[in-house]
Amino acid sequence: MLTALLLALCCIHSGRAQTCSEGFTYDRRSRQCIDVDECRTLPDACRLDMRCVNQNGGYLCIPRSLYSQSYPVRSAPCLLGYALGEDGTCVDIDECETSAHQCNPTQVCFNTDGGYTCSCTEGYWLVGGQCQDIDECRYGYCQQLCANIPGSYSCSCNPGFILNPDSRTCQDIDECEDEPCSHACFNTYGSYMCNCDEGFELGADGTTCNDLDECSFSDFLCQYRCVNTPGSFSCVCPPGYYIFEDGRSCEDLNECDTGNNTCTTAQVCFNFQGRYKCLDPLICEAPYIEFSDNQCMCSAENPTCRDRPFAILYRHMDLSSGRTVPADIFQMQATTRYPGAFYIFQIKSGNEGREFYMRQTSNLSATLVLSRPITGPREVVLDLEMVTVNNVINFRGSSIIRLTIFVSEHPF
Repeated sequence: MLTALLLALCCIHSGRAQTCSEGFTYDRRSRQCIDVDECRTLPDACRLDMRCVNQNGGYLCIPRSLYSQSYPVRSAPCLLGYALGEDGTCVDIDECETSAHQCNPTQVCFNTDGGYTCSCTEGYWLVGGQCQDIDECRYGYCQQLCANIPGSYSCSCNPGFILNPDSRTCQDIDECEDEPCSHACFNTYGSYMCNCDEGFELGADGTTCNDLDECSFSDFLCQYRCVNTPGSFSCVCPPGYYIFEDGRSCEDLNECDTGNNTCTTAQVCFNFQGRYKCLDPLICEAPYIEFSDNQCMCSAENPTCRDRPFAILYRHMDLSSGRTVPADIFQMQATTRYPGAFYIFQIKSGNEGREFYMRQTSNLSATLVLSRPITGPREVVLDLEMVTVNNVINFRGSSIIRLTIFVSEHPF
């Protein structure tokens, strides 16, 4: 009597592990369930008078008397999964090729000797009899960004990184190699940072360096004028001045000392702030006669000198434009004191704008005071008169200091 044991194939996948039905075992290399040869693995698969014949997913126990005959014969049927060939032998049926398998549309059929297996392709697992896509992104295969796709996954990187050849990890990009910054570039993890040289500021685009206009920060960077330059600034002075050691202040250029003037040998060079003046030799108008290089005298013996100042002394001084007021700017003093005499100091001419006044400081002296701001360039000629009065001898006389004031154009 022929006894046969036939086991059906059912391949179950749970999670990421593979479990096969009885009669099959999971082969990791082929990633599919393969038949177990029970005739070799089971020591007592059949009784002593029976011969064990392995089948796909099971085995047959055939009487030895029948198995010893010429088997299989044309009249005898082939085992399950085989068909009788033209040469009279049983050959394997490829159920996958003939579509005789029971795999559902989501599975893949793999032919085996005497049968077949249904399995899922890579990237899928069996859930409820259906092959469903495995979301590999859940398992952290990618270092940064992961996109699940049917049957697989794709790794990508955040901006500032590049995917390594392993297609999983990311490597920082050194953006500074492409010189994206106008000045200095510092690479950071996943990005970069631009820095500007002194005197520049970073633009809104984060890469361009724009010049800072230091001159617009303050009106007091330079004493005269500030000139903006790329990354810095410089101070300039008007003609007649030079930049001082601090790089900002203006110092008067003494053209008389440097010889950089147009005065003749007969003239005297007088320097003042920012300019100079060539003074002609003193010429005394009659009835005055020259007493020294800066003084004219009118002799008392000359009748025409009776109502005139007996002496005119010529002096020169400079004054900065816009000087703060009040300011004492010139001192006048009697050089000789006579018994019973007293002195009166006054501005006789040249003070039409009333910028000056005389303040008597003692019986013998007075000070010229600047009372209103005066701007230049300008030349002011003042006749400062000292009147001598002596009632004892009934004497009244005067002398004059003719003061020429050169007012500079600038307040320095």
